Amino acid sequence: MYSGYELLWIFFVYALLGWCTEVSYAALVTGKFVNRGFLNGPVCPIYGFGAAIIFLCLEPLKQNLLLLFLGSVLLTSLLELAAGFVLEKLFHQRWWDYSDEPFNLGGYICLRFSIAWGLIGLFVVDLLHPTVMLLVRLLPHTLGVVLLACFGAVIAVDLAATGSSIARLNRQLKQIDALAGRIRELSDELGENLADKVLEAAEKGTAWKEELDEQTKQLRVDAAERKEERSQERLRRRRQRQQELAELGEKLEHALDGHAFGQRRLMRAFPKMRSIQHHQALQRLRRRMERKEQS
Repeated sequence: MYSGYELLWIFFVYALLGWCTEVSYAALVTGKFVNRGFLNGPVCPIYGFGAAIIFLCLEPLKQNLLLLFLGSVLLTSLLELAAGFVLEKLFHQRWWDYSDEPFNLGGYICLRFSIAWGLIGLFVVDLLHPTVMLLVRLLPHTLGVVLLACFGAVIAVDLAATGSSIARLNRQLKQIDALAGRIRELSDELGENLADKVLEAAEKGTAWKEELDEQTKQLRVDAAERKEERSQERLRRRRQRQQELAELGEKLEHALDGHAFGQRRLMRAFPKMRSIQHHQALQRLRRRMERKEQS
């Protein structure tokens, strides 16, 4: 049985090792460094929680490799499923998505990575963990407590900063969607005005072929004057809408360029991140960021 002190060290050590694993995997896939953690610092808390759960529940099974493997698959998959669901409900973002993988469950987990977690569980319990615990127990207890307190404070600050970045990102996505919606409305209105002008021109083209008496001609003059007034009013509204459309375009461009470091880092860290409420806005923001990085 582990003490609370040892469990905290297990959490921090494996959160760090998990971050190293994620960064290494991303480097192999993309050919460049990407901070793949949910937080800004070099930790992936889900790995720390996963390690603590495995050692608490499965270490007694270390002599039975099959049960250890199956238990690791089950526990880590449940943890990943719960984490993905909770994070989505809290922040309205789908942070990872395995929907393209065969045998996935809601896109939160998939068979391929569940098997990988099972193999990692075997490696960690049988080979890595004894060395980790030896180093932890060699550390003077007082120094260990001080370090844990420092690490905890740093993670708390990091968590607050990350939460703030996510909140700003959600506000930005909401603004982008609102601007894009208004731009679509104005474009539709301008399109309707153009259609009205075409229909009006077609009607005038057939009117001159009719033979009219003086009363009918006068009625047409009056109607033409009213149409001219309406035409001028429509032209004025059209120019106003074109001006508003240009202003909205500038605001949208500013909104797309307004993402801060924390928001950019999150989009790089989670390339499959999907906004539940503002999916199109997130795609626009991601494309804008990628174009700026390429230029």
